[in-house]
Amino acid sequence: METSTQSPLRAAELLDAVGPAFSRLRRTAALSVEKQVSRKDMTRTLVLNIVQDGPEHEGQEITVGVVGERLAVDPSVASRMVSDCISAGYLVRAASQRDGRRTILQLTEEGHETLARFRSHQRAAFERITEDWPVEERLEFARLLIKYVDSISELQGGTGTV
Repeated sequence: METSTQSPLRAAELLDAVGPAFSRLRRTAALSVEKQVSRKDMTRTLVLNIVQDGPEHEGQEITVGVVGERLAVDPSVASRMVSDCISAGYLVRAASQRDGRRTILQLTEEGHETLARFRSHQRAAFERITEDWPVEERLEFARLLIKYVDSISELQGGTGTV
């Protein structure tokens, strides 16, 4: 970590360090902060978030296929993930109002509650990790992280959250 007695990283070095930082973030978050949440629950929340996020464009409905596309997994993997969420009571299948042959996914009340608990856990983890940061830095990082993720979504043709 850089201190005030060291010279600041040059812009190119800083930008080159972003990729490895993302890799470390995923590895360390999975090992430490998220250890309170099971791997199965982590997978379930990925699916539930996709259903809650809803369509990315006009006419799209949330189906098993859409879950698979957004998670970049095979249809059979997406089907198993969705079936697990249905078995757990977090999702239900419903008939599409646009095409009665199609089955769409909807969150149950328990699914909404599960997402709320997971978001509370994520917020607590964020606050724990950044507890020694000045409040302004913590809020600025949160704002920029959301902006970053929204920019990814826009590049992929989706809609942002902010």
